[in-house]
Amino acid sequence: MKRYRLRTFGLELAMIAVALVVGFPVYVLINLAVRAPSDASSPIRPTTAPTLDNFSEAWEQGRLGGALANSVVVTVISVVIVLAVCSLAAYPLARVTARWSRGMFLLIMLGLLLPFQLAALPLYQTMRDLGLLGTPWALVLFYSGLQVPFTVFLYVGFLRALPRDFEDAALIDGCTPLQGFRYVVFPMLKPVTVTALVLNAVFVWNDFFTPLLYLSGSAQQTMPVAIAGFVGQYVSDWNLVFAALVISILPILAVYFALQRSIINGFAGGLRG
Repeated sequence: MKRYRLRTFGLELAMIAVALVVGFPVYVLINLAVRAPSDASSPIRPTTAPTLDNFSEAWEQGRLGGALANSVVVTVISVVIVLAVCSLAAYPLARVTARWSRGMFLLIMLGLLLPFQLAALPLYQTMRDLGLLGTPWALVLFYSGLQVPFTVFLYVGFLRALPRDFEDAALIDGCTPLQGFRYVVFPMLKPVTVTALVLNAVFVWNDFFTPLLYLSGSAQQTMPVAIAGFVGQYVSDWNLVFAALVISILPILAVYFALQRSIINGFAGGLRG
């Protein structure tokens, strides 16, 4: 057994300090979410009389039911499209060694360098011409294109580290390249697929600017836009804001905890190469 040394004690103190730094905002969030509006004391002070009325009031006043449904629909459809398109696109980019493959990969990677705000106006005009403004489908189309470079980058890095023995055996047995990818390669992509799923879902779920731009003036809204409605120019219901934030965080936390093991495996060994 290893001896307990001063260095180990220092590492433990450092980890405790990091845990306190990370946990402090969570404490403030929950503390204010369950605090009565009449309590104007410091947000650091623990709430003496916690209440759950803030959650029901935020749900009704902010119409969070419809916003939550819109966020779920946009996030699920966008992420499914991104994963399907990017996994199929990354396969030839990682396996083919021709010049066109390298050039196409670099062209896609340019999307990581160019900020999407540069194309905000042309994209808005395109959505208007397509008649998609004010509908969640404008967000689905936008996210399905925006997240392609990042997700292709993840898949290509993972595929380049995978041996080709299994797919070569499948091709020898009579599988087409598409069948080999579907039945042999894609199941081996589970770690990076789960990682890409969570990272894309968190981005789409928390995005505020795009839903505000494309859904402005309509009855449709997503959770970030609905939560921003509690903050006005003269009056801000901070207790309802924090209660709505807790409601908004719960679905994405549930997905994370359900896929936690696969996510850790993906970060630990799936993103090499």
